[in-house]
Amino acid sequence: MHLSRGRLGWLTLEVGATALIVALLWLYTDTNESYAVAPLGDVLDAFRATWLFEHVGSDVVPSLVRMTLGYGAAIVIGVVVGFGLGSSPVLAAIAAPVVSFLRSIPAAALLPPAIVLFGIGGGTKVAVIAFVCCWPIMLNTSDGVRELDSTMLATARVYGIRGIDRLRMVVLPAVAPRIFAGMRTSLSIAILLLVTSEMIASTNGIGYFVFQAQQQFAVDDMWAGVLLLGLLGFGLNLLFGVIERRVLRWNVRGDGSN
Repeated sequence: MHLSRGRLGWLTLEVGATALIVALLWLYTDTNESYAVAPLGDVLDAFRATWLFEHVGSDVVPSLVRMTLGYGAAIVIGVVVGFGLGSSPVLAAIAAPVVSFLRSIPAAALLPPAIVLFGIGGGTKVAVIAFVCCWPIMLNTSDGVRELDSTMLATARVYGIRGIDRLRMVVLPAVAPRIFAGMRTSLSIAILLLVTSEMIASTNGIGYFVFQAQQQFAVDDMWAGVLLLGLLGFGLNLLFGVIERRVLRWNVRGDGSN
């Protein structure tokens, strides 16, 4: 596939800007004498020694499992409840005060009661991630269902498309862009909650490693953990974008993007 001249120009600009930022950061960290700022070269050495691949099984894998379970549960809960609220104005009116109250609770405030209820095991992180991340998905799904085109639904009824076929062929494709918008928002929240919960209530995981490195003044290891989290978030967003474009390949704007 050939890149257009405009796209190639933007790609060159992105690569050049990234290289310039890395070079400036490397220079700044090498000349900064603060104990809290580690030279970038030392951080990369610590990253290689720590995460390639000594702590992958002990910290990275548990973190990814917790986030995947919590995020997956949030998707299921958000889509199912969102469809229910969007399909029934009466149910939406009844649930509105409860939903508004629960989604307004700060995520950090949920950690102490979650620890009391579930302990410091993996269930605490999964429960908190699922609870907080389900709201963007739920609200986007319910809004998408409420905003379904009445003409499209009437056409499906005329052609005898009902039940599961109507859900699969008409409703889901129409609501899918809104669902993915909520999922993208929730993905960033899931990473944030994972790190926060592991710092407060865990005995392993990336967040736990970063917190312990900070407590022990192991600055190189601390920044190496932060670098890993940045790369993890970047990689997950790239993967999400690939999946979104593949699933919503029919929903393409004039510029060729979703």
